Amino acid sequence: MTLKRQLFVASLLMLLIPWAGLQFVLELDQALRQQALQQLQDQAERLAQTSGDLSLGLPPVAPRTPAIYVENLNSPLNLDGYSADWPGYDEGEQFQPWQSAAQPEVPTDNTGQPTLRWQAATDQHHLYLLIRIGNRQPVFFKPDAPDQVHDRLYLWLEPPSGNLDPDIRPASWLIRTPAPGKVYATVYSTTGTEQKPDYRISGYWHSVGGGWQLELELPKPPRGSRLGFSARWQESPESAQISTPTNPLPILVERKPELERQLLQEMSRGQIVRLVEPAGWVVAQQATPARQAQPEFEALSPLQIAEHISLNALRALVQLYQPTPSTLAASTNRLDMHALTDEGLVRHEDNSVWLMTTQPVFGGRTLVLEQSLDQLLTLSGSALGSVIARSILIIIGLTLVLLGYASWLSWRITRLQRAVNASIDKDGRITGTVPASKSRDELGQLQNHFAQMADRLHGYNRYLESFSRRLSHELKTPVAVVRSSLENLTHSTTDEERSQYIGRAAAATERLRKILNGMSEAARLEQSFDHADKETFDLADVISQATAAYQTLDEHHQFQYTGPVSDVTLTGSPELIVQLLDKLVDNARDFTPPDGRIITGLERTENSICLSVFNEGSALPANPDTSIFSPFVSVREGREEGHLGQGLLIVQLIADFHNGRVEAVNEAQSSIDGVCFRVIIPATHL
Repeated sequence: MTLKRQLFVASLLMLLIPWAGLQFVLELDQALRQQALQQLQDQAERLAQTSGDLSLGLPPVAPRTPAIYVENLNSPLNLDGYSADWPGYDEGEQFQPWQSAAQPEVPTDNTGQPTLRWQAATDQHHLYLLIRIGNRQPVFFKPDAPDQVHDRLYLWLEPPSGNLDPDIRPASWLIRTPAPGKVYATVYSTTGTEQKPDYRISGYWHSVGGGWQLELELPKPPRGSRLGFSARWQESPESAQISTPTNPLPILVERKPELERQLLQEMSRGQIVRLVEPAGWVVAQQATPARQAQPEFEALSPLQIAEHISLNALRALVQLYQPTPSTLAASTNRLDMHALTDEGLVRHEDNSVWLMTTQPVFGGRTLVLEQSLDQLLTLSGSALGSVIARSILIIIGLTLVLLGYASWLSWRITRLQRAVNASIDKDGRITGTVPASKSRDELGQLQNHFAQMADRLHGYNRYLESFSRRLSHELKTPVAVVRSSLENLTHSTTDEERSQYIGRAAAATERLRKILNGMSEAARLEQSFDHADKETFDLADVISQATAAYQTLDEHHQFQYTGPVSDVTLTGSPELIVQLLDKLVDNARDFTPPDGRIITGLERTENSICLSVFNEGSALPANPDTSIFSPFVSVREGREEGHLGQGLLIVQLIADFHNGRVEAVNEAQSSIDGVCFRVIIPATHL
């Protein structure tokens, strides 16, 4: 995977910021719903107490009780026989709150039999009825033949039980007309008494598609009254009529404006409250707007547009993770009490989600209080929506910056790769150098390290080439001696000559053995580094004891130790240190004249330990190109035999194992000229 893709994938981790914000919003939404539900329950208790106080004296409408729901009007209706000014007309005929007879025997529109539908409304002064008969062409009344078949409407009114007003009594009316138009009711008596007109009840009769319609206005009856009507076209049989329930008559159910005004004063924003009868009829309903109107799109800045988009997405995500709401089958005037839960989330017909709780009210009624979740999310999520929108913009910006930065890094890495490839040929030889970088970052340091590595590899290649030449030179002489001795041996005639040639061949063979042993010793030493265990030991004690041993084994030189006797600790391998000292002392013996001095020393500084071996004798060569620590290098004049130049190489290897370095200088100690070898070990190994 390229660096660009890696940084792009890494930048995707910043998406954890909006994810964490979403988790916080979900937890906040759950906490707010719990808190809002508790507040709703407390508020519902107060509203239920208010509703119970204002509903005293009104009998509840029990389930299965026939009822006619009366809509509240803000202004009187225009009596013309048509439904254009009735509630729901602007939304289409199918959305008008029509009511129909509840008896199973009442035919429906699909059967082709006459049907009865109605609406009721009040302006608190009058009661308005809109009655429609379907699948029945009207037959009008003929005054000169009153017994002939004709369509008519009977209307019955019963005052509430316990009524003490003598002016309010049960009444019956008959409405019929010889032609479409304005009509008046006549008082109807089943005893056959004379009928007389009642001009308080008037209206209009019109034919409408496939049937006829009657719009009536009558004085508003007292609360709790019962009202029923029946459309007939013959006195008998029963199939020649259609009516509301007659035993008992439907009770008039209407909303209570004074109760709604009182409830509105105690409501908060984004709430809907309903007072519902046991039968499901809504007798009080109020709603407050959920939130302020949205500003015009043209007035929004790009940042505000992004915030609104993120807030809408936030609402959708929150609704996705919310519990599944139940459906609240609500119409304008009635609730399905069987599907109504006690509390929880509910979904309206417009797909909005609300938090709902219910509270019982005196008389068996139920108060239903709902809180808009959109309002809750607006309160809690507007700031979070702004934060998420801005964080998304920041993430996009940072991603672009990271991709640009990755491109710049990729270009620098590609340039370094080309420089490294150009410094090495196909055979692996170092043919050039890697240019140094002036940058101080990690890539600049890496390029500088590559440059140093290329220089060191170049030097190491030169060393390998010179090593092969030196090895060839070292092996060529003894091999030539062996070959010439064997050739001369075949031509020799005396035992003395044969013995001489055999001795020369044996000496050359021993020379080859020493060369191979020296090479094997260095190789074994390098391999032993992988298994060597480092320990903490007293270096001064080791050096002082080794110096005393050298004096015992060599009587031809004077050995001396200068430095502390103890308390110089070092972390490393004491065996390898002794081997290093052996090689330095062996090298010093070769260059020290008889009775000459060899001085081993130990000095501790703040940052390092310095182990030194000084020998009196000849100085180092002045040629700076001679590397005395390389294999097969020896500066002995006239004493090359048996000295392969491997000793100081071993010293160098052991010093490298302890992260130290070796140096050799010409110097004088106590007016004695000689050479001093120093091994300096840094403080990290102390």
